[in-house]
Amino acid sequence: MIKGRNIYIILFSIAVLGLFIVQYQYLKIGLNLAKVQFNKNIVAASQVIKSDLSTENELTFLIGKSITKDGTYFAVSLDSVQDASSHFLNDFLKDRLAAKGITTNFSYQIISKDSTYYLHSPKVFDAKEKINTYPIELEGYLSGLVDKRLVLELQFNDINTYFLSQLNGLTIPSLIFMLTIIIVVVWVLKSFYWQRKIIVTTNEFINNLTHELKTPVFSIGLATKLLEKDSTEQQEPIIVLIRQQIDRLKNHIDKVLELGSLESSRSVFNLKGIDFSPNLQRICEEFSMLSKLEEAIFNYELPNQELFIKAESSHLENAINNLLDNAKKYSKNPEIKLVAEVKQKKLFITIIDNGEGISKKDKARIFQKYYRVTEGDLYKVKGYGLGLSYVKKVIKNHNGKIYLESELGKGTKITIAIPLINSYEFGQA
Repeated sequence: MIKGRNIYIILFSIAVLGLFIVQYQYLKIGLNLAKVQFNKNIVAASQVIKSDLSTENELTFLIGKSITKDGTYFAVSLDSVQDASSHFLNDFLKDRLAAKGITTNFSYQIISKDSTYYLHSPKVFDAKEKINTYPIELEGYLSGLVDKRLVLELQFNDINTYFLSQLNGLTIPSLIFMLTIIIVVVWVLKSFYWQRKIIVTTNEFINNLTHELKTPVFSIGLATKLLEKDSTEQQEPIIVLIRQQIDRLKNHIDKVLELGSLESSRSVFNLKGIDFSPNLQRICEEFSMLSKLEEAIFNYELPNQELFIKAESSHLENAINNLLDNAKKYSKNPEIKLVAEVKQKKLFITIIDNGEGISKKDKARIFQKYYRVTEGDLYKVKGYGLGLSYVKKVIKNHNGKIYLESELGKGTKITIAIPLINSYEFGQA
């Protein structure tokens, strides 16, 4: 088993490493494609910018006054004219670049072929930064003003970060999916080994339990038959109750043997359309008689109508009896109430007790197999922690749901909901 686990871990590690390598290769390809697309967009934007700055218009007129240092046309200083033209040109370039899908930070400068400096952007990058430069040779109006060949240099820094941001739609989901795969695989492996351990424990438990229970059940049944011969009229109801509980215990033993099948399939369930009303009535009457003998208070309210459901009656009865037993066992002076009602095309069976209640931590695990509520390091009630796990499986296989409401010191309320069927489906499988 340890060898098999090591093989799984090695295969999993290789698979994860392979995924990271593939992701890295895809990232490199994506960066190259982003660079190609960026250069393509720069060329397209350069053509538009070059065309717009080649003719005389309000912007080129303002820039022309700035680069020729002619402030006579404006009622402000030459510095103000140059500052204004710098900002207007910056906004113009930002708009034209954005129109072609380029939204990263940039700066610019206008220089001539002989390196004469004319104008720069409001924001200038540090010379120590890695800068990518894209020159645009200006023609027409502006070049004619200074009688020189002017070049508009667009400058971009940290261009790789920009490329990566463009790939976020690819890289971030990929990383999320890889992380999800890792978590799922780890969880599956953990569950696999946990389940194997549980299966071994379950098989050992079932074998031991059935051998231990069958002998005393047979002996009690034999003793009951002997008692029947000499029973008085007052003793007869008690003997009847004992016989009923022996039959019920035999049923429990059979259902424990079927518990292993519940783990893998629903083959042990033969759901048939039945009227569950008589079954529910019988459960309540038997538990009421038992409660009187044990000085517990039990009340029940049942709807005066037929309750057609698809069920495996023995399993469903065992589940309800299990919940009633729990309500009695976990209460010092038991006061239990069962309420059955029909609403939203479902049969709701609610069992309320005045017991000690269940903590929030325990509620999250109460339906897990072998889990039992403890007080400190002690189990207050003897058991194997199978009851509620069995109940949940039974209700699930009846296409129903189970709801738990409980607070420490305020008792517990458990509701099961089973879908109703139409009367014409009665008796159908």
